Amino acid sequence: MQNSLIPLLLMFVVVYLFMIRPQMKRAKQEKQFAADLKVGDKVVTKSGLHGKVLQISDDGTCIIESGAGKMKFERSAISMELSKKQKDAK
Repeated sequence: MQNSLIPLLLMFVVVYLFMIRPQMKRAKQEKQFAADLKVGDKVVTKSGLHGKVLQISDDGTCIIESGAGKMKFERSAISMELSKKQKDAK
C-alpha cells in the first residue's frame, strides 16, 4: 500500500510545480498589469490593436485611441506580453 502511494503523490507534486503554480503566477501578474494601467500608456490589445489609453473607467473598461479612432475595451483585453514588447522595443 505504501509503495503505490509514493509515485502518486510525486506525480501530484510535479503537476503542481510545473503546471498549476506557474499558471497562477501568470494570472496574478496579468491582474496586476491591468490594475496598474494608467492614462497615457501605450498598449496592444489581445486582438492586435495598438493604441494609447485615454480614459479608464471604474467598471473595468478603458477607452483606447488608435489610428482608427477611439474604442472602448475591457481592461482584460489588453495584452501584457505584447504591451511589454512594445515598451521594450523603444
